[in-house]
Amino acid sequence: MSLLTHLLAVLFGMGSWVSINGLWVELPLIVPEIPEGWFLPSYLSVLIQMANVGPLFVTLMHRFRPGALNEAAVVYAIISLGTVSTFLLGFFWKETVVVAGVHRSVALLVLTFFLAAVDCTSSVTFLPFMMRLKPQYLTTYYIGEGMSGLLPALVALIQGVGVVRCVNSTQTLNHTLNASNSSSTFDLQAQYQPANFSAEVFFFFLSAMMLVCLVAFLLLNYHPSVALEHSGSRYTNRAKPRTPKNRNWAEQKPMMDLYRAPNQKPRSSFGSGSYSWPQVVYIFLILAWVNALSNVVLPSVQSYSCLPYGNNIYHLSATLAAVSNPLACFIAMFLPIRSLLLMGALTVGGSGLGAYIMFMAALSPCPLLVNDVTGGVIIVVVWLLFILTLSYVKVMIGIILRDEGHSALVWCGAVVQLGSLLGAVTMFPLVSVYGLFSSGDPCNTKCP
Repeated sequence: MSLLTHLLAVLFGMGSWVSINGLWVELPLIVPEIPEGWFLPSYLSVLIQMANVGPLFVTLMHRFRPGALNEAAVVYAIISLGTVSTFLLGFFWKETVVVAGVHRSVALLVLTFFLAAVDCTSSVTFLPFMMRLKPQYLTTYYIGEGMSGLLPALVALIQGVGVVRCVNSTQTLNHTLNASNSSSTFDLQAQYQPANFSAEVFFFFLSAMMLVCLVAFLLLNYHPSVALEHSGSRYTNRAKPRTPKNRNWAEQKPMMDLYRAPNQKPRSSFGSGSYSWPQVVYIFLILAWVNALSNVVLPSVQSYSCLPYGNNIYHLSATLAAVSNPLACFIAMFLPIRSLLLMGALTVGGSGLGAYIMFMAALSPCPLLVNDVTGGVIIVVVWLLFILTLSYVKVMIGIILRDEGHSALVWCGAVVQLGSLLGAVTMFPLVSVYGLFSSGDPCNTKCP
């Protein structure tokens, strides 16, 4: 295998979600400077789900107009849009416009929608593009996709985003008109430390990462040594000549072969056709479930589950969770297991870890062992194992569906976005509307 191709696949994968992931980790620096305040995360969640029109359009084109969509052109377009949008954010993220008498961050919200459309659409374009290369490079791509969350988090740590210092705050209470009859209360107040460099510099960094992704994609298409690593066919894993007829045939094949002999089991009709109808449904249900949990449901309550144990525990859990994603992909390079039974077992185990995290978030600001160092250690380890387990399941499914052909990877991306959408629809009202979770104070958590 080509080391250059592996490196390009990683850099290409890093561009998949680096913009939105970077925006999320930069929120503590952005929120104090804009009129929306901490309502911004709720707006971002809505914008990201609205941006699913991108993957919906691509999926429908593959279904009803097979072969009509120029996949490479779409990838070029969305990466270029992401590069320009992040660059413009560096100039306009603080600019406001008066809308109905109220100042609004219109430029920030519009550019965020474009970035969300880029990242969501990458789920149904980047993965199918990897069909051009040998199967081994799909796992490398997943490592890059994991790095799209890890790298912005590490840069944000260097930047000093969200670093809190607890300082003494004294309040004097007068009980009577006599000033001598008063009392003072001493409390700790959380103060966010100034960043080492500005949000503008961070956005320019994200734009540079998108530009690196664009260059990597160019080289994956045109570099001579990468051409030697192409699979036998662009859309299937069988050695067939690349003709328009074969391309249309591969895309037009429906997901399941309903026209079969009565004594035959239902089989998927694309790729190797090695899985029955119940097995395909099982795979896609797990795919939707693990993406709903790991992309939306648990991240939406991460602060509630970790902040009561301290600000350091929160940052440690977020960083190690980001590290565990590419680590799971790296493990999958050497252990590419395709067992559906193991997939189910890992999903159940990861869901159990997620249930513990959700339980701690529900108990916030006084979760179990909140006054004990053990509690912080446990929540960090649980977060690491949760992301590690479910990330490995995602890679397993990607490897399986890669063998099933181009259409399977398009459906893979669509189901990923569907799972994330369902997770957002579920958690948004619970967190932002009904306020079922209470945030812990990193300096003044008082629990029995």
